[in-house]
Amino acid sequence: MTTPVTPDSSEAATPAAVTPDSPAPVTPDSPAAGTQASRAAEAEAAPAPAAAPAPAAPLGSLASDSPASVPAQAPAQVPPGGCPFAAQAAAGELGELPVIHGPEFSADPHATYDKLRATAPIVPVEIAEGMYGYLTTTYRAALHLLRNTPDKFAKDPRHWVALRTGQVPPGTPSAAMMEPRDNALWMDGMPHTRLRKSITDTLDLIDTHALVATVTRIADTLIDAMAPRAEFDLVADFSDPLPMQVLIELFGCPPDLGRRIILAIGRLFDAGADAAEASAEVATACLELTRLKRAEPGNDATSWLLTHPAQLTDVEMIQQILLVIGAATTPSSNLIANALLLMIDDERFSGSVYEGVHSVAEAMDQVLWEDPPLANYSPLYARRTETYEGVRLEPGVPILVSFAAANSDPALNGATHRRAGNRAHLAFSAGVHGCPAPDLAGIITETAVERVLDRLPDLRLACDRKDLTRRPGTFHSGWTALPVVHPAVVPLAAPHPGVH
Repeated sequence: MTTPVTPDSSEAATPAAVTPDSPAPVTPDSPAAGTQASRAAEAEAAPAPAAAPAPAAPLGSLASDSPASVPAQAPAQVPPGGCPFAAQAAAGELGELPVIHGPEFSADPHATYDKLRATAPIVPVEIAEGMYGYLTTTYRAALHLLRNTPDKFAKDPRHWVALRTGQVPPGTPSAAMMEPRDNALWMDGMPHTRLRKSITDTLDLIDTHALVATVTRIADTLIDAMAPRAEFDLVADFSDPLPMQVLIELFGCPPDLGRRIILAIGRLFDAGADAAEASAEVATACLELTRLKRAEPGNDATSWLLTHPAQLTDVEMIQQILLVIGAATTPSSNLIANALLLMIDDERFSGSVYEGVHSVAEAMDQVLWEDPPLANYSPLYARRTETYEGVRLEPGVPILVSFAAANSDPALNGATHRRAGNRAHLAFSAGVHGCPAPDLAGIITETAVERVLDRLPDLRLACDRKDLTRRPGTFHSGWTALPVVHPAVVPLAAPHPGVH
């Protein structure tokens, strides 16, 4: 039996100088939408905001004498507490930065990653119109940042200079995915430890055998609805609703309230014009769930969080619920759809599961390397000016970790040609801020994919692959639809012909 390889194992497939020692890879950093309220005590416990950056060379320049990617002009004078990106943009000195948003980027993000990787391991980018930051382009750079959090790089968005000083354009959709929140993802130090433990202890209470049964039951119900039809959409009819229904049950959430929460999360991931509205909606819905479970506790994750020794406030409950549900819904939906596409349309895997050549778990590993469901996220902030492989990183400027660019780094090719069982990918992040339940994510996604393959073995795309479209947004990687055709079959719940 092949021992899984992770970023922590001695067999991890990394460049020669990379020797992973971080905690085992875990589920992707995920957003948690809600209000920006925080308790005074927590504000005091949070790390001090990053110092205002000193006047600097044009953004994105190298600390060495290498030419900058922007015009060679006098450095912009950075106002106290201001953002060097915004200052240079206002002075007309920023030049044209690569964009990681919009339909052109979403259509072929790897073309952008390849181009940027050829220039530097960390590059300045436009995250959204008028909103700037850095993006990692190599495996080594991504791992360096994740391992040096929180010592050199902070997670707390209160370090974000442009947001603090009002230099992020109002209503910028992507900002809703990066603004301060009272949850484990956006905290450092003891506040992070306290909130993280409330999540780990809660998730430890989930019965994995019962979870398999729940996913199987929900998957079969969805497949029963699809099976009699000759054509259907695996995204709308299966990969989107399945994680939603599973999480609604785990959190003891009334169906209508659960749908409100999860649909709003999806809009946040898309980073569209209504992201701020979605943030408010999801906060309201999570508060309703919190109050419902305070009054009527049950055997569910919401009630377990409420009774945890951390004694979470309502604001913290809103954010913890969103952190967990956010990690387990949209990314899981993307992973299920990405995996099904691989197995239906990729000649390396098409039919191989049925023939015993590859297991579903091995196919999932391949997807996590090649098409991770969360492409760019885990924003970090340098606590002071840092230099990484010649690239100067200004304090208080967001650095997005590109899991997709890291996994496709050519420097890994020689060591990671064997993907099956190799889990050194960064699709699930690494370090202290990773979600602690990769096994639960695996149960949900692998069980779902297995049920489709077992019950609908003759699926094929109903269109050319080139006609498929990516979901919009900077942060995630998925498909808007996966239309498939299949010979109509009798639903599982229906009696076979001749049986009475």
